[in-house]
Amino acid sequence: MPVHVAADGCRIHHDLYGEGGPTVLLLPGLGGDGRFWTGTAEGLAPDFRVIATDHRGAGRSDRPERAYSLALIASDVAGLIAAQDGPVHLVGHSTGAAVAQMLAVAPPANLASVTISCSWARADARFRAIFEARAAILEAGLTEAYQALTDVFGHTPEYLDAREPALRAGRAAAADKLAPLDVTAARIRMLLAHDCLDDLPRVALPTLVLPAADDILLPPAMSHEIAAAIPGARLHSLPGGHFHPVADPGPMIAALRVFLSEVA
Repeated sequence: MPVHVAADGCRIHHDLYGEGGPTVLLLPGLGGDGRFWTGTAEGLAPDFRVIATDHRGAGRSDRPERAYSLALIASDVAGLIAAQDGPVHLVGHSTGAAVAQMLAVAPPANLASVTISCSWARADARFRAIFEARAAILEAGLTEAYQALTDVFGHTPEYLDAREPALRAGRAAAADKLAPLDVTAARIRMLLAHDCLDDLPRVALPTLVLPAADDILLPPAMSHEIAAAIPGARLHSLPGGHFHPVADPGPMIAALRVFLSEVA
């Protein structure tokens, strides 16, 4: 499994798909595990070289017990982009898309375009209430409750009904996945400081913004606000809930293929 070593020695794991074509870097959301993108990566692999990376503090990457911030994750991603031989098209989802916004405002040399899926540019009262509560649930050690809420926020009722046994099993295994809990809680709290709405008009890269019609965690209005702030941004609504790349990656793959064929 490939590893990118960050400036502070943290090892950032990622997976590679495909061998030819433009390079696409997939950055997951708060869960931070690049395997979130498996369906999307496999769908793009015939025509693109795809990198699906973990975050520090999540997935298969190191979990240093230090202060966490989106700026630090952005630095990790910038280093991974710089290590590539040629242009990179960054696709971020949720927290990963908040990082993509930051990199779009001050792009590293190889960054060629950004796609922002189901994200936010400035926290509002609802956002703060949700994420402060999620952090508190983790800090209380209630991992199954945390994962249950994550499932509800992430998926449509139809998906929850169809996969209830598998989702219940995932909740039972959540303690290991989320450990150490203080690191995961710190990663949640870092989201509250994200605010680059006033900086987005400076973005000059080709940008695609993808809200999901049934996203109840980060409603489509938040994505619309991002698209309105970025000059020339393309806005394309997708079906599904917040975790649409897991539930049904097909519509996102199709949207990315259209966008990347024009800008790559």
